[in-house]
Amino acid sequence: MAWNRERAMVATGDDHKVTPAELFFDLVFVYAITQVTALMAAAPSPVRMVGAMVVLALLWWCWCAFAWLGNVVRADSGALFGVLVTVMAVVLIVSLAVPRVFTDTPGGLSEPLVFVLCYGAVRTLHLASYWLSSPGDAALRATLRRTAMASVLPPLVLLLIGCAYDGRVQLLWWLGAVAVDYGGIYVTGSSGWRVNSPGHFAERHGLIVIIALGESIVAMGVGVAERPLSSAVLGASAAGLLLSAGLWRLYFRQLGEAAEHRLTGLDGDERTRFARDVYTFLHLPLVAGVVLCALGMKKVLQQVADSAHYDLAEPLHGAVAWSLTGGVGVYLLGAAAIVLRTSGRRPTALAVGGVCCLAAGPLVSLVPALVALVVLALTATVLVSLHTRRGTGRSPEAQAA
Repeated sequence: MAWNRERAMVATGDDHKVTPAELFFDLVFVYAITQVTALMAAAPSPVRMVGAMVVLALLWWCWCAFAWLGNVVRADSGALFGVLVTVMAVVLIVSLAVPRVFTDTPGGLSEPLVFVLCYGAVRTLHLASYWLSSPGDAALRATLRRTAMASVLPPLVLLLIGCAYDGRVQLLWWLGAVAVDYGGIYVTGSSGWRVNSPGHFAERHGLIVIIALGESIVAMGVGVAERPLSSAVLGASAAGLLLSAGLWRLYFRQLGEAAEHRLTGLDGDERTRFARDVYTFLHLPLVAGVVLCALGMKKVLQQVADSAHYDLAEPLHGAVAWSLTGGVGVYLLGAAAIVLRTSGRRPTALAVGGVCCLAAGPLVSLVPALVALVVLALTATVLVSLHTRRGTGRSPEAQAA
């Protein structure tokens, strides 16, 4: 481990591990992800779900930016710890604005504008910290300049324009901002970015998956808050936990290990491109899928617990019905893409299962909510088992080849 010449930040080595400071940093994102679910639950509709995914994509970019930075500079030493605490405060403000980011409440600050200004502050702090972290790295500084021009300033302009509108017009401007933001990463290229410690990088992203899965369990608890326990509530809770466990097993027994091994075996720009594709881009569908599914599980628990307004034969309806299976579908398709990018083999079970789950929304509206959750949990368990069995007996080297 070496100090840079300004002794402002401490560089990492290839054996760097996740620090307590980074775990502390993740706490605000626990709340942020919870707020995204609240944004959808307040008025479930296809438009609101798209809006929530836009917000999640922007929050994901904030988290990823500092996951990359924390891989090259220690988060618990020097100036970066102060930057992390500052960013935590800003993201907390962002999280407070999330539930009303598309329906601004009169009488206070403009919550869409607060969201955008704080998002811009996070991106600016990230670029400034990266700039200071490597004063002698000309390639990195050239990449940072390109990133600012292609992936920071244009999206911020589009987000600010969107704040002048509401409803679908605002959403279209913000969708454009996300498209420009993510597309700008390909424009800037991989030269200059570094992944010093593959183990740290993989662990950071595993932790954010755990955070998302934890939020799905919290959502179930919120769904039955202040309601009496019943056998239906216990059954729905068990089914929801089984579903979360299946998604956990798929990631931590298959995806995570193979991806980390592949990342470790690469170097230079190839390592950077793989990290960008598999972790920065393809982990977003995993988190988004869990958040969507969490909405469905929350609504199932609410219905089976509220016997005064619902009976056990009541199905889910509309966008909420789709979110239950659609979220799992998004997760499985993201997982399939990760397997394909990591090993080159075709994950047939995951891909077919993902498409079927995406298309199963209308069927959910035809069966009792509790039955839908139980069937989904069992189906996901079978799909994960089929995929796991196919990979059993293969070494990590063979899986990554």
